[in-house]
Amino acid sequence: MGYADRFVMSLGASTLQDDAQHHAAEPLAAAALADLTGAGFGALLTRVKYADGSISKTFESGTQNLAQLLRIWTNRVTEKGRERKWVKEGTEWDVRAALTLYRRVAERSLAYWLDGKCGTCHGTGTATRMICQPCRGTGRGEIGGGGFEREKALDMVSELESLLQAHNGRAAAMLRSCL
Repeated sequence: MGYADRFVMSLGASTLQDDAQHHAAEPLAAAALADLTGAGFGALLTRVKYADGSISKTFESGTQNLAQLLRIWTNRVTEKGRERKWVKEGTEWDVRAALTLYRRVAERSLAYWLDGKCGTCHGTGTATRMICQPCRGTGRGEIGGGGFEREKALDMVSELESLLQAHNGRAAAMLRSCL
């Protein structure tokens, strides 16, 4: 069982006892420690990606976590966009246009990262017993928007995935050292 599975199971644990039979608190502690040494929101990424949409939590929606992640991610994309000089921000109109671009890139990249499945075949790669034409059998959908916006959104999707993998790697290493 990998780190992400143990983390999700610990979120749904009825008790956080830490003894010889119960180890539900350890993945949570590892996630917190990994957040201290990383970007600071890796546990939130793991929670939103793997736990908030789970069927066992139909009574409780993950919208608060998603809203918080969207705010953090929009700020992060804005920082990255300004740092990488995606748009020249000379006049007030340029600043507003840049902020709109950053927000749209953040929303599209987060939505695609959370569920980038093709809308036609729902991620299977086949539709009506043939290869799905819109995704060409990959099961991945397209990110909307223009070419420049799509390119930046794909760049940010890879950034999200690397943040998640780095966090989960750090947390898994800390979890192994606890056991």
